[in-house]
Amino acid sequence: MILPQKNLLAEEASPYLRQHAQNPVYWRAWSQAALDEASTLDRPILLSVGYAACHWCHVMAHESFENDEIAGVMNRFFVNIKVDREERPDIDQIYMASLSAMGEQGGWPLTMFLTPDGKPFWGGTYFPPRSRYGRPGFVQVLEAVEKAWREKRDSLNQSAGGLITHVASRLSATQPKALLDRQTLPRLADGIESMIDWNEGGLKGAPKFPNAPFMTALWLSWLQNGTAAHRDSVLLSLRKMLAGGIYDHVGGGLCRYSTDAYWTVPHFEKMLYDNAQLLRMANWAYAATHDELFRLRIEETIGWLLREMRIENGAFASSLDADSDGEEGLFYTWSQDQLADALQSDLPALAIYYDLAAPSNWEGKPILRQTDEQRHREVANYPIVAGLKAKLLADRATRVRPGRDDKVLADWNGLVITALAECGRSLARNDWIDLAAQAFAGILAAAENGRLPHSILGDRKLFPALSSDYGAMITAATALFEATGDAHYLGVARNLAEQLDQWHADPDRTGYFLSASDSSDVPIRIRGDADEAIASATGQVVEAVIRLSTITGDIALHEKALTVAEHAQGRAGQQTYGQVGIVNSCALALEPLKLLIVEDPTQASLVAVANRNPDPRRMDIAVPFGGTAPSLPGDVVPPTDKPGAYLCMAQSCLPPVSDPDALEQLLRTKTA
Repeated sequence: MILPQKNLLAEEASPYLRQHAQNPVYWRAWSQAALDEASTLDRPILLSVGYAACHWCHVMAHESFENDEIAGVMNRFFVNIKVDREERPDIDQIYMASLSAMGEQGGWPLTMFLTPDGKPFWGGTYFPPRSRYGRPGFVQVLEAVEKAWREKRDSLNQSAGGLITHVASRLSATQPKALLDRQTLPRLADGIESMIDWNEGGLKGAPKFPNAPFMTALWLSWLQNGTAAHRDSVLLSLRKMLAGGIYDHVGGGLCRYSTDAYWTVPHFEKMLYDNAQLLRMANWAYAATHDELFRLRIEETIGWLLREMRIENGAFASSLDADSDGEEGLFYTWSQDQLADALQSDLPALAIYYDLAAPSNWEGKPILRQTDEQRHREVANYPIVAGLKAKLLADRATRVRPGRDDKVLADWNGLVITALAECGRSLARNDWIDLAAQAFAGILAAAENGRLPHSILGDRKLFPALSSDYGAMITAATALFEATGDAHYLGVARNLAEQLDQWHADPDRTGYFLSASDSSDVPIRIRGDADEAIASATGQVVEAVIRLSTITGDIALHEKALTVAEHAQGRAGQQTYGQVGIVNSCALALEPLKLLIVEDPTQASLVAVANRNPDPRRMDIAVPFGGTAPSLPGDVVPPTDKPGAYLCMAQSCLPPVSDPDALEQLLRTKTA
């Protein structure tokens, strides 16, 4: 089968793919038809993987894919396939692992050369159009690969076969299960702590990423063992991030990462998943410290989500570009003159709270950031600062906006829904819980035949969902149940868990694959064990099933969750820091906490205590007077005619408490 010899991306659902629809390259989306075309033409495949907010993806597109001469070489020698890594993480992870196995540094854009049947034989990331930066030019690369394909095909096929076998053994294989060990998490957290930059937070050196799986491991280790250094490293990192240039002080929200060691100059793309994880961690930090910085940044970031990221069905778009009007950071940076025009007589006040930073290696306009002293001043005088920010935001609204990737990803939205529900509980913001419920309903409304899509863009949907979609949405459902008490969400969570089992379980029922069993175009069904900026699909699934089994008290489900966790831990033992999400979720599996509160809803003082003391290990159930209380471990059914809070770990419960102060002390004792 030979597809039309033209660019075929115009009708794709992915905004990233459609960004390339006018390229002179004969792009195809990843599909069995594109693979069949390569076999029919007996040509190698040029695979290019990126995402809409990726700065260097845009650079390579402008330099090479929009160039008629380079496109002509690509069209003559290759079948060219373009992949949105957010839409097809199952494809991206296979070929990123292949590049790593070649000894090359990964990143995006990912540029891989494949045999017609999809086996990788060479690759890289960004290539300039002509040789520079010590890198070969893209035309030079294309011609060299084509020559090797003509003259050394047998050798390339042999090496490609060996490489894909190696990658399959890494990403799909089964390892013996490992007993869950209480010391695994603190040992890992000790290792992470040794890499912390105790001056600036985050890991030592540059670039600096938020690295939520690492920060979560440190926080869980503190909760489990009371290791103050693990808690303090997270608090330091969050404070430095939230005062740095990586945070959008005018509009709210966190950028993807900082290019320097001081959180000053970000790549300005804003990703939904980074901000979902920021909200959760800032919520934990606020509960532990009562530092108003965390509450303010939660409010600002949710304000940004509502203002700039929410779409028609109540769910949230994926990302904002780093670039606008062809320049990175143009939307977010300020010259002194621009600040003066926006603030007028208020300009001197801004210097009390913010610096303009322009490091020597930064070619753009200066970036707003704070010193520690300025951060404290802002928190103490926030109404004044909020007025300054409002003026800057109104002025900035007149600029050319960065592009928005409007596709709705089920897994990323699940992360945001959980964060909104948890923050809404902690800060008594029912409107945030309503936002979470509306986003959840928007995702479910897109299901067909009982199955979730992975991606939604208007009427276009990408089926089937990934295991990460089910994991994130099960967790979101349980978070909404905790926030609302509506048992409907538990029913949905159970249904999603059944779908996960039906379509993603491995033959031995010891774990799950990332892709569904009827995904016909994946060269390898991988497990999805490796973390990226978020916890791995496996980590998310283990957490989800543990949460569901804990809140329902379903013993069979709990046993299944433990089996999956033990086998995941066995695989994670082969990695040092690449599968932290699995270790984190296994720690939850080892010591799940359950808090059942019986109380008059009109005088919910015990529930208020639980809400303002969030603990990622704990699941909360509120039962009104006269309601039906679920059984606790040991088949104990609490009375529902008097107030009481029952805190249980695994198969044992502490004596009930009815005094709010006593419950506060009990919950805080479990976090130190």
